[in-house]
Amino acid sequence: MSTVFILLLAPFIAIILITFVFQSYQVDGQSMETTLQDHDRLIIWKLPRTWARITHHNFVPHRGDVIVFNEPALADFGQDPEKQLIKRVIGLPGDHIVVKNGVATIYDSGHSDGFQPDKTLPYGAVIGYTGTDTDLVVPNGEVFVMGDNRGNSLDSRSFGPVNLANVVGKLVVRVLPLGNMKRF
Repeated sequence: MSTVFILLLAPFIAIILITFVFQSYQVDGQSMETTLQDHDRLIIWKLPRTWARITHHNFVPHRGDVIVFNEPALADFGQDPEKQLIKRVIGLPGDHIVVKNGVATIYDSGHSDGFQPDKTLPYGAVIGYTGTDTDLVVPNGEVFVMGDNRGNSLDSRSFGPVNLANVVGKLVVRVLPLGNMKRF
């Protein structure tokens, strides 16, 4: 009797974990190079987002976090609107973001003269010219994201800030390839 119960309970527990706690994700494309490579297999941590929804708050990732999210406007760019994207959080709600001549500058309450997150945050190399100049204030309930491979990334410079309700979770570990396993 107990073996049957465990066999019936196991799929239910697996569904709960995948729905609310973590998710496997495979990188599709070069937009996050050199941080992530095409076909890397990742684990996305969803629990903070789940808890925020239970408590009726927004899950606001930290600046520099790599997140997975849904973007309904992908269809406007010839992409599958069901596809999940992975990008780095550059701007938080209330930040004034200026991307000009390939340089992202953030103006916020702590940096009235602005700072360049690509130079001051410890997330590693960013490659390529950003391509599109942008000047906007990130609305409440949204974040501004960019791929680390700025010259080859469809991101907030094109489709605008990402609604926090569309954030799936935060990258916590790259599991494959095994030789490149890394915690984030």
